[in-house]
Amino acid sequence: MLEAQKKMKTWFYALLSLPATAMGFGLSVQIAALSWILSDKYGLSIDQIGIVWAAGPLAGIIAQPIVGAVSDKLWFMGGRRRPWVIIGGVLTGLMLLALPNLRIIQQVLGGEGKEGLIPIAVVVALTLDLAINVSFNPTRSLVADCTSKEQRSTGFTWMQTVSGTFGVLAYLISVILKNEVLIYVGSVIAVLFTVLPIFFIEEPRELANEEEATAVKQEKSSIKDMVITILPLAGFLIYGIYFIVDHLFGLGVGGNILGLDYVEVACVIIQVLAILAVLFNITRSNEDNNQFQKILLAHSFTWWGVQTMNVYMLFYVSNVISGLSADSFTSVQSWAFLVRDLIGALLPVLVLNLLAKKSGMAKTHTGSILIMALGYALIYFLGSNIYVFFASLCLVGIGWASLVSLPFAIMSERVDQSKMGLYMGIFNLSVVLPQLVASGKIGEIVNTAADKSIIFAICAVCLTISGVLWFAVKDKK
Repeated sequence: MLEAQKKMKTWFYALLSLPATAMGFGLSVQIAALSWILSDKYGLSIDQIGIVWAAGPLAGIIAQPIVGAVSDKLWFMGGRRRPWVIIGGVLTGLMLLALPNLRIIQQVLGGEGKEGLIPIAVVVALTLDLAINVSFNPTRSLVADCTSKEQRSTGFTWMQTVSGTFGVLAYLISVILKNEVLIYVGSVIAVLFTVLPIFFIEEPRELANEEEATAVKQEKSSIKDMVITILPLAGFLIYGIYFIVDHLFGLGVGGNILGLDYVEVACVIIQVLAILAVLFNITRSNEDNNQFQKILLAHSFTWWGVQTMNVYMLFYVSNVISGLSADSFTSVQSWAFLVRDLIGALLPVLVLNLLAKKSGMAKTHTGSILIMALGYALIYFLGSNIYVFFASLCLVGIGWASLVSLPFAIMSERVDQSKMGLYMGIFNLSVVLPQLVASGKIGEIVNTAADKSIIFAICAVCLTISGVLWFAVKDKK
């Protein structure tokens, strides 16, 4: 073990953050370049791009819980997380290389035309997001494994500071050197930052014997327990299954109630009932499990709003902001994500970690999410002015800084430490299931809406609901 790991020196926190940074950089490349490359280079429409983006959340639903549960038990190559980090990093690098070369892949496979390109784009996007998901879970679990309860908020805020700094670099490359260069740089970083640092980090062999794990009663998780745990995501889960089946087989379900078909209306009702069930603890779960349910619930609405921005902001920039030339749309989008991620990189260690230790992680995160909602609302009402647009993104960046750091530390206090990978995988469902809604129904709404400002109206509403739900989450004493 490195001396720095024994003493938990600052630079070891940075080293511990590099695998997650690689995956974060890959995600930044995906956000910055995927919609652009599919729209500008390959000519796909908004709803077709939404379908491609939906492939990623599908990978997360399947991969994260399975990989998390397996990595909790499997010890291979000197670690439980190490093999998955390496596999995911190499796959991410390869799929990033494939993105600008979809036409070549299509020609090799003998396909032609835009319709023939969509399945290839879906497969590449699916594999890319699968690779990121395979690695993201173990990289975050690695931070939890190698830190004590007292060190955890520091570990995760350092993870976001390092990851966020490279995220800013990603958008700078996008603006200055353009997206294709960014994709190739991303493929190199994905491999180097996962394969090399992981061999200098020593994982604890027995998590269950650590002192902090004794605070949580360890029991075998039954299927019933898992179903109750994911109850907060019931409406999102049913919609996700429906969305997949409908797009594969064309169910043709009728109905039009406020623009929703009958299944979508049922999903809304089920989700409302799930919210009430969790807030009033109808399942009579123990305190830790009920708090974990509340975290899943609040986090899911956050990501519904955030993913709506990630996927469709290019269309807002090109249709709403006044005074832009056709060539500047992509640059403005990259600058927008750069501003958000710059704030997201600076705040965790400099501000949020100190606030979290003073006021509590849950309170700090709740305030940050409500500030993010305010930023989205300002963009909706005044964002056509480019100066207001970028000023509002600074507020959005405050929420982003907290979103990608504190929730992991908050949820890690409420779960069995020996099953951290499994619960990180379940926690990821609160990210990927709302992403399916953003890629599916929200794509239809944005595609048909004359005013693309509706994108940020949806963001503002989702983040406001999330902030209100976070009030129900309590810090563990």
